[in-house]
Amino acid sequence: VRYRTAEMADAMLGSGAPAEQPVLLSAVPAEASGACEGDACPAAAQAREQPVLEPVLPAPAEEQNGTDSAKAPKVNCEERNTTGIDRFTLQILNVSQDLMEFLNPNSSDCTLVLFYTPWCRFSASLAPHFNSLPRAFPTLRFLALDASQHSSLSTRFGTVAVPNILLFQGAKPMARFNHTDRTLETLKDFIFNQTGIEAKSDVAVTEEDWEGPLPSVLTKGIDWLLLFSVLFLASFVMYATVRTESIRWLIPGQEHEHQE
Repeated sequence: VRYRTAEMADAMLGSGAPAEQPVLLSAVPAEASGACEGDACPAAAQAREQPVLEPVLPAPAEEQNGTDSAKAPKVNCEERNTTGIDRFTLQILNVSQDLMEFLNPNSSDCTLVLFYTPWCRFSASLAPHFNSLPRAFPTLRFLALDASQHSSLSTRFGTVAVPNILLFQGAKPMARFNHTDRTLETLKDFIFNQTGIEAKSDVAVTEEDWEGPLPSVLTKGIDWLLLFSVLFLASFVMYATVRTESIRWLIPGQEHEHQE
């Protein structure tokens, strides 16, 4: 033990040192001060060793649980029984058919519904890719309807622009396809990310898919809703202009200013 001052050493080593005298130990390491000699150095060095802290890694089970939860499907679809079905194709609703008649609200099966118009070029370019989807996902149902003939459904589900694709579970819309790249691969990825159902790898767009059932050729037609909107806007502008001129003649002083 090394003491700070000689007086403290004499007091502690003398016979008359009180038992309660405080002891101050030196903070200087023994090997630096030269007090370590012989076999005392290894013991002192061992006493000065500090414990080493090691990082604790998460258990493998926790990482696996996190990965499984990240890959969990957003929509748990009930896959339909495909026994006895030889041809998987798209079904197009006519003007007299209601979409709600083809959706079962008491079931958890999934249906992909396309809102299109036959004179929209984006709908025509999407047609062959959407026609091939029933073969890629035989356990799901695929429907298409002309949005101009089912305007009430367009208002109900907010399908203002076409083409518009909605994923239904039962009779409830669960997800909307919002990608601008509308190809078979992007549609496959959308369905897989939402439902967890993998597509068949051997399905590709064929010549039959370009022919139908959804038409891939534009058809000429008149958008009566757009025409009515333009006529209404033009009538409103004309009416507002006429009313503005008539009000000017009723204001005092405006007539004389106009004559001058």
